[in-house]
Amino acid sequence: MSPATTRRGLPVREALRGRGLNLYDLLLAVGIIAILYVVVRLGQAMTVNFAPGRTEVKLSTDVADVPYYAARSLLRMFIALFLSTVFTLVYGTAAARLRRAEKVLVPILDVLQSIPILVFLPVALTFFIKLFPSNLIGLELASIFVIFTSQAWNMTFSFYHSLISQPTELDEAARMYRLTKWQRFWKLDVPSSMIGLVWNMMMSMGGGWFFLTASEAVTVFVGGKGLTESLPGIGSYMGAAAAEGSYTKVTIAIVTMVILVVGTNFFVFRPLVAWSERFRLETSASAERPKSVVLDALRRSVIPHALGRLTRPIGRFLDRATRPFGLAEYPLHQDERRRRLGDIIFWIVIVGASGFVAISGILYLNAHLGFSHFPSLIALGFATFARVVVLLVVSTVVWVPVGVKIGMSPRLSRYAQPMVQVLASFPAILLFPFITAIFLGLGVPLNYGAILLMMLGAQWYILFNVIAGASAIPNDMREMMTVMRLTRRQRWRQVILPAIFPAYVTGGITAAGGAWNASIVAELVAWHHQTLNAYGLGNYISTASNEGKFALLIGGGIVMSAFVVLANRLFWRRLYRLAESRFTL
Repeated sequence: MSPATTRRGLPVREALRGRGLNLYDLLLAVGIIAILYVVVRLGQAMTVNFAPGRTEVKLSTDVADVPYYAARSLLRMFIALFLSTVFTLVYGTAAARLRRAEKVLVPILDVLQSIPILVFLPVALTFFIKLFPSNLIGLELASIFVIFTSQAWNMTFSFYHSLISQPTELDEAARMYRLTKWQRFWKLDVPSSMIGLVWNMMMSMGGGWFFLTASEAVTVFVGGKGLTESLPGIGSYMGAAAAEGSYTKVTIAIVTMVILVVGTNFFVFRPLVAWSERFRLETSASAERPKSVVLDALRRSVIPHALGRLTRPIGRFLDRATRPFGLAEYPLHQDERRRRLGDIIFWIVIVGASGFVAISGILYLNAHLGFSHFPSLIALGFATFARVVVLLVVSTVVWVPVGVKIGMSPRLSRYAQPMVQVLASFPAILLFPFITAIFLGLGVPLNYGAILLMMLGAQWYILFNVIAGASAIPNDMREMMTVMRLTRRQRWRQVILPAIFPAYVTGGITAAGGAWNASIVAELVAWHHQTLNAYGLGNYISTASNEGKFALLIGGGIVMSAFVVLANRLFWRRLYRLAESRFTL
């Protein structure tokens, strides 16, 4: 081929085109600079001098302050989401890949997702305020930590389950190519889990929005007195507007929240969903895939490629640095005596630490609460447990068919995903006062109405995971259903239900945990001077938190955790094993 031909050929033209700057590069550069500027300015506002009880955090309900409050809340949400992602990758990998650690980490995860955020809140406040005694960053970190606790668990469950249900062919390929553990993590584990992880990230944002008001308006105890400190944010603004009884300001908060959710979906999650399609496991491409204007713009810009080239040496260095950790394979022969000795030492340490924590907790509860109080707490737990069961059954019947329809139709997903994201991320707690008025008008007792309120916060876990599971069904299987002319009943029984079963189990276990958490705001609702109470553990915990009775709060949290852990051990964990052994793609 002559030099002239080479210059006129497509490879050279494409290479030259890739080096030139274009409009997309300018827009992306301006966007990056604007984001960095806003983050720096907001970061400065998060680190001002502050002393609980002496420094007043001013919170205005002026409509002009809403954009600033929205930006503060959005920054907290994304910081918490970043921390949740890091936690997910580290914790999920350890639980799935380390034999001994799995025996401890998975039960701990069950406990963590079952603990109400109101129990985390005083612990986080005490720790971070003591760590930063004269700075607002202590209160900010406590708020971010509480948002983190509402986001991390379902992402971790999703990633963990993706790893333990990974196709055996991929595992064999990783060992055949002698990938290191670091290479396997980034080339196999993360990519194969990406679709479910992205959808659960969206759901985690929804969980963060749901508890935003509780995380931004916190009670600090100074000198035995409870002082409510409201951080500037859209969540605390919503709480202040509801306290004023201003329907106009509540509506403004709702509209602002919808704008935030739609904008986040358009600029962040929709591009991630479209990008994650590259990791779908199939041999034939789908006729129609999710699309994103933002992702198309990023692909036409040279900035992401330039950043990729700059960070490539770091990746090579990490590949070399992590080789001493070994290859991604299981040893063919193990010293049985060494393994047993390691197990004995491991369990001695775990049982010893658990015994110390248990004895300390028993002594504390006996001194401040008394064990005679626990039978009534267990009765309250059974009342809330019954609501959780009804919620799961109704949510499964309603949302599994809807999720399958959305997940298996890229065209429908393009329009339904933003709507679902808005519904899932919308802080349903804002609707509670209006629903309370309806319950009062119709004479509906909260003992039954609380089920509906809990569903508003928990049902989306099932829907999102089913959508993720259905969208991950390989196109080969979809074509097979058409070629074999399976009936609707056969498609559901032989293909769809087995394919989405692992994702549904993840959705079910996180929905159950979310429902228990939602009970703390659903079993006690108020608007102005009207209050409705439901008999249940959530009402008990919420009341204990409002009154600052830490011992009662801990007792309620322990009972709630016990219910969730037992349900996970006796029911959900068995479904996990079934999904791992029979229903992996």
